[in-house]
Amino acid sequence: MRALESGRKIIGILVVVAIGQVIGWGTVGLLAVVGREVAADLGMDITAVFAGNSIFYVATGLSAPVLARAFIRFGARRVMISGSIIAAPGFVLLSYATGPVSFFAAWVILGIAGSAKLATATYILLNEIVGRAARRAIGALMLVTGLASSVFWPTTSFLSGVMGWRSTCLAYAGLMVLVCLPLYVFGLPRYVERKEEAAGSARVSGETKIVRKNTFYLIASATVLCAFVTFGFGATMIELLKAEGLTPAQAVTFGSMLGVIQVSARGLDFLGGGRWDGITTALIATATLVVAIILLMIGGGSHWMIAAFILLYGLGSGALAVARATIPLVFYDNVEFARMTSRIAMPLNLIAAASPPILVGLLSNFGSNALLGFGALCASAALLMLYWLGRHRPTNRSVVAN
Repeated sequence: MRALESGRKIIGILVVVAIGQVIGWGTVGLLAVVGREVAADLGMDITAVFAGNSIFYVATGLSAPVLARAFIRFGARRVMISGSIIAAPGFVLLSYATGPVSFFAAWVILGIAGSAKLATATYILLNEIVGRAARRAIGALMLVTGLASSVFWPTTSFLSGVMGWRSTCLAYAGLMVLVCLPLYVFGLPRYVERKEEAAGSARVSGETKIVRKNTFYLIASATVLCAFVTFGFGATMIELLKAEGLTPAQAVTFGSMLGVIQVSARGLDFLGGGRWDGITTALIATATLVVAIILLMIGGGSHWMIAAFILLYGLGSGALAVARATIPLVFYDNVEFARMTSRIAMPLNLIAAASPPILVGLLSNFGSNALLGFGALCASAALLMLYWLGRHRPTNRSVVAN
């Protein structure tokens, strides 16, 4: 009976967090729909407007280490509440933007808010509540949040068509205050540190596996290299497929399959989440990425090879989205998980901002094989790091790291 009540409580928390994440990611993705209208209204180049997304990720990444202490001291719930409050004026400023300065300032505010309430914050929250069982909870959450663009791209299109992009931003500010804020205030449990894990994290004994400092750097490096490939390829996919010989219509058709495949991969990982850990997922997913890239390199523009690439890349990148969040669970508990996840978030978000222009530059100046070769090199390096981490998994629950 007690287990049933606990299960219902976790499901309720997941529903609250999922709604907040879909709203959070869906609203900050509005430039994909209204970018050209924003550029025309503000008199800015379309490239500069889409740089708002890069500013968002940079601000998110730089804020993450600063927020680590807040996560540890106050718990994720309070930080996420603060993030919802901060996001509202960000959307208000965006709606009243008159040029590049106010436009980019709005994205800085939204990036800070994103660091407090999106992705990393939810992983820390779930780890606070259920500990290592957070792996399956995170997988379930990602199944839903992967649909954010599917929900909010048409929503943004409809709203902007009815009342313009500026009023749409004001509506999204209202969502932060009227939906996300009450959800987090009333729908999430107060932070209670699990004493047994805090004690385990604080002591060094014969029963405790000491994770060396270089283990953290390997986790961070492998995560960032994989993210470089997946974020960069995701942003350049249509242009890459066209460079491989597809027509624009064919490239869009093939590329549109990715979302479904990626969500399917997350579903498979969720179903088997109790049987393996995040490192195992990352190893298989990264190896799949390498194979996918090699197939495209040697495919010579064959539609069958391109289809195989899309399938394998979609499966690998979809599973890696879960692995990025769950690898630290293998090594860290509670307080250390919050600290290390926040530290990883900085380079992760910075690479999310930097990878698209780098890979676009490679594609434009040196062709598709240069982009693919560099991607294969990054993924292969990450695979070696993940293999080392897999060989040095801690055997005990208690983990100490710095």
